[in-house]
Amino acid sequence: MRRILTITVAAATSLGLVVSLAAVSTAGTVTNAQVSVGSPSGDTPRNHQNEPAVAIDAHQSNVLVAGSNDFIDQQPCPEETATDFGSCEPPSRANFGVSGVYFSFDSGESWVQPTYTGWTGANCAPTTPCEGEFGPIGTLPWYYESNLVSFGDPAVAVGPKPGPDGFSWDNGSRVYYANLTANFGAIEQPVQGGLFKGLLGVAVSRLDDPTQTRVQQKSSWQPPVIVIKGAGTFTLEDKEQIWADNAASSPFFGNVYTCNSEFRGLTGSGVPVPVMVASSSDGGTTWTQRQIRGNSGGGISFLKKGYLDGCTIRTDSHGVVYLFLTRFAGTATPEMHAMFKSFDGGKHWTKEQDFAAVTDPCFNVDPVYGRCVMDGFAGARIDLSAMPSVDIANGAPTGQSATNLLVDAWSDGAAGLNQEKTLVTWSGDGGSTWAGPVDATAAGDRSMYSAPAISPDGSTVYVVYEGPTSPWRGSDMTSPRLYHGVFRQATVSGGGLSSWTTLYNGPLADLRASYPGHDIYQERVGDYVYAAAADGYGVGVWADLRNAGVCGAVQQYRADSLAQGSLALPAPWPLQDCPATFGNVDIWAATTG
Repeated sequence: MRRILTITVAAATSLGLVVSLAAVSTAGTVTNAQVSVGSPSGDTPRNHQNEPAVAIDAHQSNVLVAGSNDFIDQQPCPEETATDFGSCEPPSRANFGVSGVYFSFDSGESWVQPTYTGWTGANCAPTTPCEGEFGPIGTLPWYYESNLVSFGDPAVAVGPKPGPDGFSWDNGSRVYYANLTANFGAIEQPVQGGLFKGLLGVAVSRLDDPTQTRVQQKSSWQPPVIVIKGAGTFTLEDKEQIWADNAASSPFFGNVYTCNSEFRGLTGSGVPVPVMVASSSDGGTTWTQRQIRGNSGGGISFLKKGYLDGCTIRTDSHGVVYLFLTRFAGTATPEMHAMFKSFDGGKHWTKEQDFAAVTDPCFNVDPVYGRCVMDGFAGARIDLSAMPSVDIANGAPTGQSATNLLVDAWSDGAAGLNQEKTLVTWSGDGGSTWAGPVDATAAGDRSMYSAPAISPDGSTVYVVYEGPTSPWRGSDMTSPRLYHGVFRQATVSGGGLSSWTTLYNGPLADLRASYPGHDIYQERVGDYVYAAAADGYGVGVWADLRNAGVCGAVQQYRADSLAQGSLALPAPWPLQDCPATFGNVDIWAATTG
């Protein structure tokens, strides 16, 4: 166990906050810093973040942007909602955004979380209902003014800014932040006359030329553009990702791409789940939406082949677009990673190519809320642990030094319960053949979520994962469920990977101190992690619980709920019955920069 670093973070101000902490690593000095620096340590659920994303500006590699599901603008947990429904989220969900945004200008050694203005419930009393008010926010701006709500599932990218003569790094850089979005006033229910049809769409926000001054100014952001609008009244977009073609050697340099799964119904896996992609060639102002041909939906097709979900999208130095997904077939069963390619800037796509056998580490489904869990019942969900996370050594910003080596990492259950591993496979021929996979997990760790990054010159591969160290606890609610963030590195030589070196072991913390920011019964630090790399350094981000406290009343409630097979209401009220730090999930980063 490494030295535990404890900090107290004040509420965000109009100037933003910066926090930087150094930590001791196994292989040299690595900076370990809190990313979500505006988050309070108490006042649940405002102290909660999950699902981080990070990107490096290839043109200015010291500049990073990150995102997460950030509850900083939420109403403090209402007593009636908590006790009567087992949730800190009102039955009719409010219109407060959850797409947190953070910047670093020193290669990830310290971070700033700007404060803008928008619709917030942070100042509401912990009673229901709470309409909210216009005021300071720690999430994406311009959604309230656009009659939208930023709904999380963050994805970030940085590409060249367009100019009079097209895209060039000489014009500067453009930050892209994709997230789910809802019509204001219509969370989880359809609305007539909204900006788009469906429950959740995909929107993209943009900011040019990020500097320490510009990112603090709301006016630096352009209003969000709706990218995926949904196919029907109850359509729900999910798990989107974004990528900007950032290699000047590409014929499609500057193009931007998104991908996501589209659930075309209210419940269950028997509904169609097509994969949607969108592309923009004008810097994200206009988008063309397409459905990937050949992916399966529900019904008989689902039973035979499963369905595609958990997308990653990237480009190589030649402008080839790669789309990766998992073909999920069922719990703890052999499945496949699938690849599609586009050679014309996202207009047309190849047929599906299955290239890596994976095993979903879903060995146990929670009987109360019906989701795969990692550490024990009422535990941390692992819906997308087996999804592909892919990076390509495309030589950005010029593309000239590209090896175009592809690396894919995921959390795999083939070795069995309590032996879940981070596996890495790689390809040097555009995905025609793949080497490995190799185990990138440190001794004593299980793997819950994983992500790789490869330096643009193809010399170094990094992996970040969330690693439980305790075995499956079942219905045991009293024993610790320890886990930590881990950052590792391997070098590339002769087309293969060296042995893995641990760069950073995060301090052990207890998963029982977490919850999703709404449902009190379940734990939550998912559903993914991210990594990024420049030539010379790498960075990984994860959800961290080092400053969170376990709540005895919640553990008893979880045990009672499990015993009766449903929520054992009334539930405890975290603001009264728990330590102030219960649920305090923060986003942390480790960087070799």
